[in-house]
This record gives sequence, C-alpha cells and structure tokens, in this order.
Amino acid sequence: MITIKDSVHDHIEVEGVAAALLDTPEVQRLRHIKQLGTVRLVYPSANHTRFEHSLGVYHLASQALSHLGIEGTLAERLRAAALLHDVGHGPYSHNIEALTFRHTGKYHDDVDELLARGEVGDVLRDHDLDPAAVAELVAGGGQYGQLVSGELDVDRMDYLVRDAHHTGVPYGTIDTERLVRELTFVDGELVLDEGNVQTAESLLLARALMNPTVYQHHVARISKAMLRRASERLLAEPDVTADQLRRMDDHDLLASLRTTASTAELARRLDRRDLYKRGLWVELDDVPEHVLTAPHEKIREFEQNVAEQTDVDPGEVIIDVPAEPSMTESSSRVMVNGDVRQLDRQSPLVGALRTAQRQQWRLGVYAPADAADRVGEATVDALGLDIEGSLVNYVRTGYRTTLDQFD
Repeated sequence: MITIKDSVHDHIEVEGVAAALLDTPEVQRLRHIKQLGTVRLVYPSANHTRFEHSLGVYHLASQALSHLGIEGTLAERLRAAALLHDVGHGPYSHNIEALTFRHTGKYHDDVDELLARGEVGDVLRDHDLDPAAVAELVAGGGQYGQLVSGELDVDRMDYLVRDAHHTGVPYGTIDTERLVRELTFVDGELVLDEGNVQTAESLLLARALMNPTVYQHHVARISKAMLRRASERLLAEPDVTADQLRRMDDHDLLASLRTTASTAELARRLDRRDLYKRGLWVELDDVPEHVLTAPHEKIREFEQNVAEQTDVDPGEVIIDVPAEPSMTESSSRVMVNGDVRQLDRQSPLVGALRTAQRQQWRLGVYAPADAADRVGEATVDALGLDIEGSLVNYVRTGYRTTLDQFD
C-alpha cells in the first residue's frame, strides 16, 4: 500500500493494481498536463494536474466501491479505470480536444489501444485484468461504468472540489462524502438513495456556478482559442501528426509551438499573457441559427471574410462559437417515495439553472487589441448578428476600458 498526501482528500491509500499502475509512463505523463489548461492565466494558483485529479477519482471510487459492497476482480477493474480514466487526454486537457478529434475521430476516453499496449497493458494483465474491459469502464460502458463516467460519476465530484480549491472560487464546494455514501444501483441505474434531492441539486448548482466563473471565463476562452489556432497551424506542418499531438504533454506542445515559425508569435503571446481582446461578446438570442450550427470550415470562411474586410491577417481573427448550453447533471436520478426520478422532473431548480445557463452563453470574436473594434463591427454584418442593446455597443461607443479592466 502507498499513502499519498492530497490537498483535497487528505491521505489517499493506493493499493493493488492502482499502486502498480502509478509509476507507468502513461500515468506519470499526467503530472505534465494541467487540469484546467489556460484557466491558470485567470487564476494563478490553478496549476493542479490530471495526475492529482486521477488520484482523487481513484480515492472516491474506492469509497464508493466499499459503500456498495463491490469486491474482487470487478472492484480492481473499477479502481484501475478510475486511475486511468484521463490517460487519453492530450496537452492542455480539453483545450484542443475538438481539434484532434476532427483529425483522429477519437476523444480522450477512447483508450482501448492505449491500455492494451505498453506498461499499462502489462500491469493490467499481470493482475488478471482485461485491458478491453477496463477501457470500456473508462468510456462509461455497462452498469458499473456509470461510476467512472456518468451523471453521478466520481470524476465530476473530484474535479469540482479540486478546481474550486485551486482557483480559490467557492462555488464548486460539494459534500463528496455524502454523495458517495448515498449512491446505489436500482435496476442497473446508478442513483442517489431516498431523501437526496438536495444532494443532487448541490452537484448541479456547483457545476452551474463554476461554468461562467471558471470554465467559461472570457480570458480562459480567448487563450484557449489562441492555443487552438496555434495547434491547427502546427498540424499543418509536415512533421507533426494529430496522433502525435494528442500524446504530447503541455511542455511538449508549448516547446513545439515556440520552435515552429508559423506558431512562434502565438506561443510568445501565450507565454507573456499578451492575449487578443474581445471585439464582440454576444448573447445566444442574438446569434442566428445558421451560425450556431455552422461546421468548423464555415466558421473559418467567416473569419477569412472578416479579415479581408478589415485588412487583418486571417490568422488573427477568431470567431468562437461554443456549443449550445447543456446540463447533463439534470438527468441524474434520485429515489423519491420509492420511485426513481430524473432530477429535472423533480427539482424546480433545474429550470432556473437552465435559464441562467442560456443567459450566460456568449459568442466571442477575438483579435489583437489594435484591430478588435473593427473586427467586431465587421463580424456583425458577416454573421448577420442582431446585437441591438448587446455588449458590442459598449465597444462601439468607446467604453472598451469597461470591458478590458477584467482582462
């Protein structure tokens, strides 16, 4: 057994297959991938890694298994899946995952090949565990995969409290011990036991409050968009493939960006926090449907058109269209009077949070500071935006300092 001191869960005891997996290159690589990517440019103490988070997920999974009475090979398989659930992450966590997916068709939880080979595969087989079965759990497959990846998973529980702790933002604080203690299976579904509607609501509320404050903070989004643009240019170079990119860590990617001519300027800006500024910050109701559903290639056409109209380098115009708001936690299930009910059918809080989420959504348009205003104005026409009374008017009337004081 190995005992590790953790900043969130205090002492974590690691044993069995998990202890053997700890020093594999695939798990140790997670020490070099920041949990929150570019959020550290907003919250300087948000330097925690996927390695710490993976230990936390393992710890909560172990507690859940003990509470649920799951033992033997199944328990070891789940503990392995909990520790390994993030080994498929590329550099800067989710920040460039959409980019690598377009080239490879794989997300970070597609880890079948990664678990089957190398030291991880050897360790799993030495402990009589089938790598394919562990990979299925990582992807949330089967009844027990819900513990690792689902609406009530231990992954979500750990990252909320860990991200809140390291950013200093109090909104992600949840009672993980109660959440784990109240988990149960009913007809193959992972649910919270009787009397825990408020417990489920706390998880939903924490995620809803962390989203605009941390995960979708405009500086984090601008720097993420710049990192994505630089990574696109890197993939256009002949010596880097998408498969290689998704196996880099943060240091590998940043070093490659610094030493590649086409990406060096963006790397310099990210290094020095010399970020692009907002030309537009537009609410969901002001964005036409054809923009919300536009594929990546179409967005690049819009950027090209705006760049031509404003005499700006096309690579310096970024139109950032997030996915429409979703709230997967609202479908988590709770026992109420002996029945299993979805939270969104039981809690009036869900409707209010969905409304707030829609109101917080923003389309962003970013460019270097000296071009941001005219790029924003040109984008209004290019996208057919209805921005009467929206935030863009502050830009046009000269109150850019009102915006940029928070940059």
